[in-house]
Amino acid sequence: PVSTDYDMCDRLYFHELSFERVLDVIDLEAPRGVIVSVGGQIPNNLAMKLYRRHVPILGTSPISIDRAENRHKFSAMLDSLGIDQPRWKELTSFDDIDKFVEEVGFPVLIRPSYVLSGAAMNVCYDHESMYEFLGAAAKVSKEFPVVVTEFLQNAKEIEFDAVARNGEVIEYAISEHIEFAGVHSGDATIQFPPQKTYIETIRRIKRISRKIAEELQISGPFNIQYLARDNEIKVIECNLRASRSFPFVSKVLKLNFIDLATRIMLGKKVEKPSKSLFDIDYVGIKASQFSFNRLQNADPVLGVDMASTGEVGCLGEDTQCAILKAMLSVGYRIPKKNILLSTGDAKQKADMLSAAYLLQQKGYSIFATGGTSRYLTENGIPNTMVYWPDEKSQPQALDLLHRKEIDMVVNIPKDLTVGELDNGYRIRRAAVDLNIPLFTNARLASAFISAFCTLSVDDLIIKSWAEYENVNKC
Repeated sequence: PVSTDYDMCDRLYFHELSFERVLDVIDLEAPRGVIVSVGGQIPNNLAMKLYRRHVPILGTSPISIDRAENRHKFSAMLDSLGIDQPRWKELTSFDDIDKFVEEVGFPVLIRPSYVLSGAAMNVCYDHESMYEFLGAAAKVSKEFPVVVTEFLQNAKEIEFDAVARNGEVIEYAISEHIEFAGVHSGDATIQFPPQKTYIETIRRIKRISRKIAEELQISGPFNIQYLARDNEIKVIECNLRASRSFPFVSKVLKLNFIDLATRIMLGKKVEKPSKSLFDIDYVGIKASQFSFNRLQNADPVLGVDMASTGEVGCLGEDTQCAILKAMLSVGYRIPKKNILLSTGDAKQKADMLSAAYLLQQKGYSIFATGGTSRYLTENGIPNTMVYWPDEKSQPQALDLLHRKEIDMVVNIPKDLTVGELDNGYRIRRAAVDLNIPLFTNARLASAFISAFCTLSVDDLIIKSWAEYENVNKC
């Protein structure tokens, strides 16, 4: 609530925001207005309820919030604006799901409307895994429809964080995920400014974002998530609220996004900042912190459900400098000698090949499971083949882990099917339980390997935030 009694507001902390409790506070404070766009998803969900009770909402209209939150309304709006989006349907029977999957092809993202055991969403790569997931996690009926969405593989996820006034974008930041789409944005490693995104893609994202902001007459903070592949751009979703990357891009750009958004929502006069995201000569990396070692038997594979328990932001002259700082900050260690590689399907093996060459050139000893070992050997990279836990031969990957002979594990699941919950799971879980650095994403693993093979810890110079204006060295 926005109140003239600021001390009272400062003393109000909520562990759970229910509609009734918010109304209690509003009755007590009698505020001039309420801001719903800085508290995550819960306040956005309450916006229309508050609007119907004639509570004055500051900033973007609750009607616009509802247009963005309601999947059908938002999809129709994008269609009317000629903006592309992944194909999706809300389906009520297995026959309808099969027909849609036949149309768009695997993989698909499944979003049940009724879930059990904490399951929420899943990427399914074949009929077997899809039926198993739907059977365990969801009812499929007219009462409980399932949203099935086309899932683009090897697509870059890009975030557009911005502040608008009456539909005009005043301030913005475009950042890119290091991991391909399929990792929750709260778990992804985010790079800002983007270093590997086409200039044309950035131009198109700005044009589309301005269209959406104008159509929804946004006044305040908002975030749009995009998929980009070969300059083909699709909108995933638009959140008319501050995102978790707002503080990060504010720190990197040295522009306080939420301060500007608050002034706009309060109706104060603001000037458009002149600083562009291309004016800075350093890079920021936001990396996530995980607590899988405290979650017994949990599979430490990142997916569409958020699993991180914290995050750090680090600055550096370039991506390698910033990512090395970020990875060390969240608990990873630079390996001393031996690295175990199990690099997934053919595409992921190819993605990891340059990283394997770097490891070889830096004198690391590579241990690899069957398929990865053969692939590395065919490409002239010496390695020692190790065996899966269910294989009888020696040397055993698990034995090497338990003897602490491995300094880092890269274990890339081929997909998210049930078959990956056996051998791969046992390797991943052992790495976590034995406190051995583990990577389960090929792009992030490659970025970290490139960083520590190029730089050493001694190359990382500690600088204050204020020193990152004109950086000449790491």
